[in-house]
Amino acid sequence: MAPPTEASPTRRAQLVGLGLIGSSVGLALRAAGYHVTGRDLDAAREQRAAELGAIDAIGSDAAAAVAFVATPVAQIPGLVAELLEASTNPALAVSDVGSVKAPVVSGCPSPRFVGGHPMAGSEQEGPDGADASLFSGATWVLTPSATTDEDAFAVVRDLVSGFGADIVVLDPARHDALVAVVSHVPHLTAANLMAVAADASEEHAALLRLAAGGFRDMTRIAAGDPAIWPDIFRDNKAAVLEVLAALRARLDAARRLVAEEDRAGLIGLLDYAKAARRNLPARVLPPEELCECRVPVLDRPGSLAEVAAVLGELGVNIWDFEVAHSAEGERGVLVLTIDALGADKARDVLVERGYHPALRRLG
Repeated sequence: MAPPTEASPTRRAQLVGLGLIGSSVGLALRAAGYHVTGRDLDAAREQRAAELGAIDAIGSDAAAAVAFVATPVAQIPGLVAELLEASTNPALAVSDVGSVKAPVVSGCPSPRFVGGHPMAGSEQEGPDGADASLFSGATWVLTPSATTDEDAFAVVRDLVSGFGADIVVLDPARHDALVAVVSHVPHLTAANLMAVAADASEEHAALLRLAAGGFRDMTRIAAGDPAIWPDIFRDNKAAVLEVLAALRARLDAARRLVAEEDRAGLIGLLDYAKAARRNLPARVLPPEELCECRVPVLDRPGSLAEVAAVLGELGVNIWDFEVAHSAEGERGVLVLTIDALGADKARDVLVERGYHPALRRLG
């Protein structure tokens, strides 16, 4: 990692929570030239984060321009309110890193709050596992609401993009439904698969010695910190239960295929999964797969969230954005870079919602 650049007096950041993600955010902020102040309920973590250079100072900075809350989900709304109340900076932008968004966003009504979720991590815990490059190439979801201030959104979005992350903008509830599929239930699945192996290893002592790369890859996430998960499963219970039901149905069907020695059915299932795995999107799209979408909107908070929610429901990713404010009147233009494949459908749905988008292929 490159050494931190010299901090600007206006580049001051606050962290609350100095675990793996919080300390990694601190390292990334310092590399971007921010003076970072951080605090944690665990004094040993505070000291270790300072020793490792994840923060410049322990404590609170009321004049910070940006703050990130990296604590268990249940604590986030109270800490966001505390940061905003204590701040002497009216332009403070606050974000979080929680993996459940709907209850967090509803519990943080301030326009200066921007919900966020970096889809990154490792088996390591605490500041010792922190890495400024942890977010490079990772997906970082932002979940603005109808009241989100667009300047605050821009601050968070530009910072996270500067960390090397790929930004995805989603409605909070949509985010929670999707992460139940790609994160929450996979964690439970890995934990249970690991538990099955551990149970069997008591009878077959050599079993875990036979664990090859595939098994280790599938169960890697089971090595993560257990303490954060009860809140996640509570706050995203409905979506998790729905996906667990779908997974159980899939496993029951697979069990029947094996029991009935249905070769054609098994090949069909495995081919279907193989094709889906190969079609997972690449992190970065070439210009020919991108499209500029210009959407005239009222120049007020919430415009971006409204359009982003429409695109999120269609599964159309926003790779970049800017807001072109009008010099006169109350109108502006959202300039979005989106997937070319879904651009025509996005335009049609936006027109149905009363917008007047214009598309331009970039490749």
